[in-house]
Amino acid sequence: MCIRTWGARKIARRLERIFRHHGLPMAIYTDNANPWGMGVPQGWIRLRVWLLKLGGQLIHARPYHPQGRGKNERFHRSLKAEVLAFAQMSNFKQAQRTFDRWRDLYNHHRPYQGIAMAVPASRYRPSSRSFPATAPEPVYDPGKIVRRVSSTKAYVAFNGKAWRMPKAFQGEALAIRPLETDGQYRMFFAANQIAFINLRNGN
Repeated sequence: MCIRTWGARKIARRLERIFRHHGLPMAIYTDNANPWGMGVPQGWIRLRVWLLKLGGQLIHARPYHPQGRGKNERFHRSLKAEVLAFAQMSNFKQAQRTFDRWRDLYNHHRPYQGIAMAVPASRYRPSSRSFPATAPEPVYDPGKIVRRVSSTKAYVAFNGKAWRMPKAFQGEALAIRPLETDGQYRMFFAANQIAFINLRNGN
């Protein structure tokens, strides 16, 4: 796992612990702020590339539409009203004990109308997809044009020129696939299109 920014590395380590315990999710639904995004939905970040290797996806909500994350927003409102507004937490250990007690109440003892008055823990099932020892690398068909993005600068060399790629792909192998229009190519990471090359105008 190569996550360069400190915030992203910290999140990835936490996620790895969660994935090892609960299994791999198919997708994670997030907003567009750091460390999940770049302020633009579907923007390429290292966390997203890492999740793709694990067979998962980041699904970004529409910017400035918190109603799209209504369940998350409602959870945070409950946390703020029931814990943060009253609990005295002078250090991290005390805060963790407080959060653990409330999490047990929230998941195991409080029924919710939205799930037929059941408790959330009764609906939880761990993922059947286990966390791999190493994140798989994309495999491209023989004969495909493959280039590896520089690990120091986000460029690939093709047709005698260096082409800029998203920084999230530094050190990754990409496939170059020609289009029907002569001189035009698309860059792919596995099955995900990430860039466009036009030899005619140098873009």
